[in-house]
Amino acid sequence: MQISPVGRQITPRTVGRNYQSLFVMLLVSIFLLGGMGSRLAYLQLVQGERNRQLAENNRIRLVPKQPVRGNIFDRKGKVLASSRLSHAVFLWPIAIKEAEWPKTRQLLSKLLDLPQDEIQKRVEKAGSNSLSLIRIERGISPAQITALAEYSSQLKGVEVDIEAVRDYPNGDLAAHILGYTGEMNDQELEKRKAEGYRLGDIVGQMGIEESYEQLLRGEWGGQQVEVDGAGQVLRILGEKDAKSGKDVQTTLDLTTQKAAEAALGNQKGAIVAINPNTGAVLAMVSRPTFDPNIFSTRVTADTWKQLQAKGTPFVNRALRGFPPASTFKVVTQTAGMESGKYSPSTVLQTFAALNVGGTSFGEWNHAGFGAIGYVRAMAMSSNTFHGQIGRGVGGPTLIKWSRNYGFGQKTGIELEDEATGLVADDAWKRKQFDWEWTVGDTVNMSIGQGFTQATPLQVAVMFAAPANGGYRVKPHFLKNNEQAKNSRVSLNLKPTTLEMLRKGLRSVVADGTGAALKVPHLPPVAGKSGTAEAPPGKPHAWFGAYAPFDKPEIVVVAFAEHSGGGGGKVAAPMVRQVMEAYFNKKPPEAPKDKAAAQN
Repeated sequence: MQISPVGRQITPRTVGRNYQSLFVMLLVSIFLLGGMGSRLAYLQLVQGERNRQLAENNRIRLVPKQPVRGNIFDRKGKVLASSRLSHAVFLWPIAIKEAEWPKTRQLLSKLLDLPQDEIQKRVEKAGSNSLSLIRIERGISPAQITALAEYSSQLKGVEVDIEAVRDYPNGDLAAHILGYTGEMNDQELEKRKAEGYRLGDIVGQMGIEESYEQLLRGEWGGQQVEVDGAGQVLRILGEKDAKSGKDVQTTLDLTTQKAAEAALGNQKGAIVAINPNTGAVLAMVSRPTFDPNIFSTRVTADTWKQLQAKGTPFVNRALRGFPPASTFKVVTQTAGMESGKYSPSTVLQTFAALNVGGTSFGEWNHAGFGAIGYVRAMAMSSNTFHGQIGRGVGGPTLIKWSRNYGFGQKTGIELEDEATGLVADDAWKRKQFDWEWTVGDTVNMSIGQGFTQATPLQVAVMFAAPANGGYRVKPHFLKNNEQAKNSRVSLNLKPTTLEMLRKGLRSVVADGTGAALKVPHLPPVAGKSGTAEAPPGKPHAWFGAYAPFDKPEIVVVAFAEHSGGGGGKVAAPMVRQVMEAYFNKKPPEAPKDKAAAQN
């Protein structure tokens, strides 16, 4: 028989316990559901936008495409600077978990031999949530590529990719003209952000690379891609092709440039060669120098130390001022004849020394050359002849003609580091020394000494004037620079002045201090030597020349800093080497002695 549950006796205690359990369960459920609900509400309503952005960031990546930089050619189309492929290491910061970053950074530092703080700084600049890849090292070796591949499982967010880097196939040849490329620092980036530059961009840092940056740089492209959790590309969402930079063809002649480099050798100084009719720069050399290829990868402390040990390898001495010495006598003779005080037929007595205001200006041969005119005075480089001309015309006239020839001002060449040189006057001297200009200052200036400072390029521009018929040209590197080609300023020289200057400069080579250029295998050359006092060191040596004499094509100026020798002995042979290369005229072989011939 079954017992009806209705008749069962239930104690109050049992009933209370059942309700208590239900009540506890209800409270727990309310608490859990409430907590979860409030958390979901917080995530969705309060931080929903942020979380959606983080999810999107982990799904979408921006992959920039670097443009290939334009090439630089010489005037005949020979490559002076181009690009080559190299491996670089990139970071995708947002793909690296914060907890894993210290280990990743430490491992990268070890594999790349790169300080951890340098890696950290790059990440901080870009931001830890950066969508773009950040370059942390350039030009890594095959061994480093292999090592990174082996540790790839521990290097989430680290990638090795190929990029184009600058390549200078001739090494340090024309380094001061071409310049180099390097990554922008913080200050440069701040200045150029408005021009579309970004963190990690490589820019021209010197020379043509800097001057023609806007032409050479090109335009960045890139891809917007969707990736999975492992960083693998799922699909391309958008793409913009990178636009290569434009090529720059220069006025440089590679053959002439190589000859100038060889002629200067390891001598500290500079050589400049220009077309006297157009101002086109055919060659420009400065020593000491550097190899711009070293900046295509990270420059280590040891590399930088080796560079600095050379002295001042980044100073372009072709654009720095030095006492022009007797090359300046072209200006002095011009001032004498153009002033009307000393006609082209003037003859002056020369002496062992010229005494002015208690200062003795000695003749270099310690005896004088007797009574001579302009041509002989130029050939023999007489100090007392030109000192008398300078004293006679006066400081203001000499200063005026110095500036007419282009001294004391930039030539306008495209390089940013060009100096103005110095043409001192009374106002300058009073400001610098609180003392008035004296006759002694004028005489000193007339022989290229004293306060006057001229760059080798300015001296080349000076020699171009008598060569081209009396015009000051604007030197330039861009081959198709029509504005520079046509920027000829007439000095308004009298025909008789121009004729006398040309005769004198020709006589220097034919009968005077420029005998090193009196060789049968070259066309007739005209020029002028100079030896500048440069205490406390040895004297500087100068020689400037142009050829052919009757129809000039090239001006060459050689400057040997603290060489200790005279311009005719030290600098003139350098000029000859450059001209031999330009005119493709080899010197005759030295005759063999009889004993050698018999053997």
